[in-house]
Amino acid sequence: MRIAFFEVKDWEEEYLKKRLGSHLLKFSSEKLSLENAQQIKDSDAVSVFIYSKIDEQIILEIPNLKLITTRSTGFDHINMEACRKQGITVCNVPSYGENTVAEHTFALILSLSRRLFIACRRFDHSFSIEGLMGFDLKGKTIGVVGAGQIGLHVIRIAKGFGMNVLAYDARPNKILSEVLGFEYTSIEDLLARSDVITLHVPYNKYTHHLMDRDKFKLVKKGAILINTARGSIVDTEALIEALDQKILSGAGLDVFEGEELIKEEKQLVHDPKNIEDLANLVKNHILLSKDNVVFTPHIAFYSKEAMERILETTVENVAAFVSGNPQNVI
Repeated sequence: MRIAFFEVKDWEEEYLKKRLGSHLLKFSSEKLSLENAQQIKDSDAVSVFIYSKIDEQIILEIPNLKLITTRSTGFDHINMEACRKQGITVCNVPSYGENTVAEHTFALILSLSRRLFIACRRFDHSFSIEGLMGFDLKGKTIGVVGAGQIGLHVIRIAKGFGMNVLAYDARPNKILSEVLGFEYTSIEDLLARSDVITLHVPYNKYTHHLMDRDKFKLVKKGAILINTARGSIVDTEALIEALDQKILSGAGLDVFEGEELIKEEKQLVHDPKNIEDLANLVKNHILLSKDNVVFTPHIAFYSKEAMERILETTVENVAAFVSGNPQNVI
C-alpha cells in the first residue's frame, strides 16, 4: 500500500518505518491540506492527527484513497459523510491513554487547588505565601461529565484523594457505581453540587457547547472547571463570563474552542472568510490571560507510553485493513 503520514515527528517516522517497512511510505510534519493532498494523489491510505481537517475537497483530491486511519480517538476532523460516499474506511485509536488523560486532569486540578500556577510565576524569591492558600480535595465533590473509560479512571483517582464523586453519563452502569462508590445523577444536579467539574465526553452535535450560559447558571458558586476533552464542548464566551462573574473560581484547560487557530494566527490575516475564526481567537487570548485559568497546549494525551500505544494501534489498523478484516472502524 501507498501510505501517507501527516503530523509526524522524527521519532514517530522511525517507528513507523520499522513496523510498516513493506509498504510505500511518505511522511510530513505538516497537517494534511488541499495543497499537499495534490502531492499524494496516488496514496491508498493516509494517517493524520487532529489538526488535519479532512473535508470532501481533500478526499476527492486523492482518488485512490481507501483508508483513513486517524491517530486519535476523536474523529470530528474528518468528513465522515464524504468518506461514506467514496467508500473510504475510517479507523481510529479507541483506547490508548485513559489513565494518561486522567492523570493530566488531576495535574490541572491540583494546579488550581494548590495555586501552583500562581506560585510558579513568582520571581521575587521572597518565598511569600500571600495569595497562595489552596484547598483540600479530601471531602470535596467532583462531578465527572462522561463516565466512560477516561471518566472512570478519573473517578478511581478521585476516590484515592477521598473525594465524593458524582457522574453524569448517557449510559449509566449501576454495577460500576456500586463497585467504585460513586453516584449517577443528572447534569443539572451534578453542576449544582460539585466543587470540581471535569468534562470527559466526545465532541459531536449533541455535546457542542454542552457548557453554555444556561449550564453555567446552574454551577455551584466557586467551583472549578476542567476540560481535557474537546474545546467546543464549552462555549468560550460563556466561560469567560462565568469566570468574570465569579461563578467559577478557576478553570483548567487542555483544549480550547478553535485551538488550531492559536497555532496558525498568520494564516487568518486578510482572509474575510476567517472573521468568525478571528473572533474565537480573540476570545481565547482573553481567556488565557486570566490569572485564575491554567492551561496546557492539548497535551493530556501526550506521554511516551500513550504515544507508543497510538502508533502501535495505527500499525495494527493498517495491517487489519490489508488483511481484509479492518478493525476500529468508525
